[in-house]
Amino acid sequence: MADQSKTATQKLSESAPSSRQTVKFLTAATIGAVLLVLSGLTLTGTVVSLVIATPVLVLFSPILVPAGIVIFLATTGFLFSGGFGVAALSALSWIYNYVAGKNPPGSEKLDYARMRLANKAREVKERAKDYGQALGGSKTEGGEGNLAAGILQGCSQLMGTVENCAYLQDQNNKRIG
Repeated sequence: MADQSKTATQKLSESAPSSRQTVKFLTAATIGAVLLVLSGLTLTGTVVSLVIATPVLVLFSPILVPAGIVIFLATTGFLFSGGFGVAALSALSWIYNYVAGKNPPGSEKLDYARMRLANKAREVKERAKDYGQALGGSKTEGGEGNLAAGILQGCSQLMGTVENCAYLQDQNNKRIG
């Protein structure tokens, strides 16, 4: 029986926290209690100040509410204008880097889209030419021949613009490279 009580006593002394752990716990509990009291005092002070300030806010609300709205709108206006300014500067920077041949992010997609646009314009031009030939190329006023001729002329102008853009980009890349 003595062995069992001795073993129980040893177990109790081994499972007891050390003095360091006890000090840590007491310090944490004290700090937690102080912070809890301070948060309660802050809540009480907030409620009391709100009770005192409510009549003042009600009396001055015809002035404060429009002033708050004006301040809000002015702030959002400045934020939006600043955001649009940053967006414009980044867009201009991207365009400058693209024109300078530095290949900014996304320039490959733009080049691919330009090539597809040029190919579609050529295709539309050929279809318009075929359509004009199928109509017999009649140039009667108000007839379908004028429509086909107008489409053909518009496609030719578009093709010229797209090809000029591609040519100018190639010349710029050669000049830089």
